[in-house]
Amino acid sequence: EVVPFYKSNIIAFNLHMQRLFNSAEALSINVNIENIEKEIKKLISSCETQSGYVYYQVTRGVDSVRSHMYSNSLEVETFGYVLPFSFKSKSLRVMICEDIRWGRCDIKSTSLLGNVMSMNSSQDKECDEVIMHKDNVLTEAGASNVFFTKNDVICTPKLSKSILPGITRSLLIDELNKAKIPIIEGVFSLEDLSKANAVWLTSSTKGISLVDEIINLESTLKINDPLFIKSKSLFDNKFFS
Repeated sequence: EVVPFYKSNIIAFNLHMQRLFNSAEALSINVNIENIEKEIKKLISSCETQSGYVYYQVTRGVDSVRSHMYSNSLEVETFGYVLPFSFKSKSLRVMICEDIRWGRCDIKSTSLLGNVMSMNSSQDKECDEVIMHKDNVLTEAGASNVFFTKNDVICTPKLSKSILPGITRSLLIDELNKAKIPIIEGVFSLEDLSKANAVWLTSSTKGISLVDEIINLESTLKINDPLFIKSKSLFDNKFFS
């Protein structure tokens, strides 16, 4: 889990802890959330700045032998670190790629080889991120969720086993609903994305970051799209002011 904090305020701490618990439960790892919360807060208090993020990882434990079938008597181990971070968003250059990841991307885990391969392939082409699809259906980005505007409506792929339930995604949708700004969570294609007026990615460290170029998809993206500007303003005013 990546837990951001800004001016000493932890952003959506309960949502991050609930997702960690849900992922651990899906993997049959018993975790003590109270202890984890204490450890994360201790890391935050040790940070040299008031804004940053904690990376926190839970493992099943160390087995005596390497085996696909793990022992039920393993002792859970945890690991974490804290880093200062400024949360300054930047425009992104992205590449479209086939989603080659495993079938349970809704579980936040370290099974990220597909992400790593695609992200580094895009880095070779001087890109910052990838947007993935399965058989032409949009899923998500390499380390973030995808939003775009089309016909004066904000769109984002609906949650499924192919998509991590991003915390920033959830927070933005809540703010958009409060402001009565239309948003559709649905099934979208690369063709939909190519017709978008604006595209942006969301994550705990990216916040809301505009995509200004998709290198391998014909598109006409606007950097001054009013729905993007409003979305970013709502989110930043709520969490980064």
